Amino acid sequence: MTIPGLGKFKNWLAGNVEADTTDIVMYDRTLVWMILGLAVIGFIMVTSASMPVGQRLAKDPFIFAQRDAIYLLLCFALSLVTLRIPMDFWLRYSNVMLLCTIMMLVVVLFVGSSVNGASRWVAIGPLRIQPAELSKLSLFCYLSSYLVRKVEEVRNNFWGFCKPMGVMVALAILLLAQPDLGTVIVLFVTTLALLFLAGAKLWQFLAIIGCGIFAVCVLIVAEPYRMRRVTSFLNPWDDPFGSGYQLTQSLMAFGRGSFFGQGLGNSVQKLEYLPEAHTDFIFSILAEELGYFGVVLVLAMVFFVAFRAMMIGRRALQLNQRFSGFLACAIGVWFSFQAFINVGAAAGMLPTKGLTLPLVSYGGSSLIVMSTAIVLLLRIDYEVRLTKAQAFVRSPK
Repeated sequence: MTIPGLGKFKNWLAGNVEADTTDIVMYDRTLVWMILGLAVIGFIMVTSASMPVGQRLAKDPFIFAQRDAIYLLLCFALSLVTLRIPMDFWLRYSNVMLLCTIMMLVVVLFVGSSVNGASRWVAIGPLRIQPAELSKLSLFCYLSSYLVRKVEEVRNNFWGFCKPMGVMVALAILLLAQPDLGTVIVLFVTTLALLFLAGAKLWQFLAIIGCGIFAVCVLIVAEPYRMRRVTSFLNPWDDPFGSGYQLTQSLMAFGRGSFFGQGLGNSVQKLEYLPEAHTDFIFSILAEELGYFGVVLVLAMVFFVAFRAMMIGRRALQLNQRFSGFLACAIGVWFSFQAFINVGAAAGMLPTKGLTLPLVSYGGSSLIVMSTAIVLLLRIDYEVRLTKAQAFVRSPK
């Protein structure tokens, strides 16, 4: 019994020149279309939202659109390479990735370029790399490899639970020195979710969550700007031209959008009333121009991507592909939680945080790292389907 096209797709991913002439779907086509859809919507919204600031900074309204197009092409080229790399490679070199990320986080504290008071970027020629984005993928790869080796220790031993939390805390200290509390929260929540999926005891979570909430409260109180963000988020209209300015402008954008929006390109808030309109607050411009239906469409696409990631992880775990399964689940939690924080901050449900909307906001490092994570999902899905197909082929007639 043969499966049409199995050899063709298998040979292509393995890098072989020869390929079969038959066809088979060995990847999640709907997931691919959702990702491409989010990337296209992101490019359109970045082009629209960045025109005023591009005109002011560089006398070119399309400069950010051009850069975003270059980042998208780079992501596509890297995706073709990443898709050919087996998951065993990521498992084998996860420790090296984490060490390289830690080194970059240390380097950025000394030679990093500062933007809005935060030193988060390392300039390499014309490129600016943000190690904080890379820290997410490298930590989740490391945690997944740790759970492959120590899952029983995590379930039965408190020390086994504390080890990965210790690695996360080490990264958190380096990130807070930049400072970047938003990334720390994403790492903390995703790490807890991954350990929960691995079967850690509930009382351990309650203890860690309590410590985490206490630590976040201390970090907020320790820095005046964080305290202003929290107080302004509770009632931004108390100081609409001071600490609550960004959020009030964002809420105005949501209000103007109504059900059908003002139309693509017709946003008023992007005319430099709303700071960071093409990055952290791009969702507000999307709501203003595309309205309620555009908001629902994008949120539905984000939910679908996260849901598919969890389903891919579940199938991988059922086939005892633990590294792939845990990593897929981590990517799903990471994708959905970061989107939740971005949307919540733009809509006034959460304090303002400097986190991008995955695949939509402008930002080269974020786009490259997130697209790499999504391609890893496709690779995991391919290996799961390949394992099932081979089991089907070898089964007796």
